[in-house]
Amino acid sequence: MQVREKVDTARFNQGATLPYSLRLDDFQIAMEDVYDFFFDVNNFFLERGLPRLDDLLRPANMSGLLSDMLTASVARHSRTLVQNCYHNGHPDLLLGGKYPNNSAKAAEEGVEIKTTRKKGGAVDTHGGRNQWMCVFVYEVDSASEPAQSRHSMRFAEVYLSHVGVEDFRKNPRGELGTRTATLDREGIKKLRANWIYKLESA
Repeated sequence: MQVREKVDTARFNQGATLPYSLRLDDFQIAMEDVYDFFFDVNNFFLERGLPRLDDLLRPANMSGLLSDMLTASVARHSRTLVQNCYHNGHPDLLLGGKYPNNSAKAAEEGVEIKTTRKKGGAVDTHGGRNQWMCVFVYEVDSASEPAQSRHSMRFAEVYLSHVGVEDFRKNPRGELGTRTATLDREGIKKLRANWIYKLESA
């Protein structure tokens, strides 16, 4: 039986700057929604002798799933933000009512949601933009044995900051690679300065 992960409410930054009338509760509930999902799915899988979802998903697929779930949950609980209805539109969350049909290919009013396993929140993007960017850093236990006793995925850090095009550096790419951009040293400093949630071990 998997143990449900819990959000440590004492680890929230009460002094964080939150745009668009966001509340710390919005982040807490979004993380709890994800924990509930993994608790239910993993116990269902284990009862049938299947590996946990944490062990089945490749890192890129895990990050994509978490980003989608967090985006949907924050949109559901936020007072002003809605999901961007444009397929692969940017950002993931838009200021409700600002754009026709809550749909925008590229907009500046809203929040982009990213997830990564990299401590400190350094995450690749498709390009530098002026945006509010929120990064959830998560941990996956892939080493403990037996596998059925592994800890479920958990969020260790959450950051939210307004960054600009000038805060990004372009990453080199191979012949078949897609060009990406990552926050540079000053950009990462800016992101980490407005942390939302940090576990003691993070």
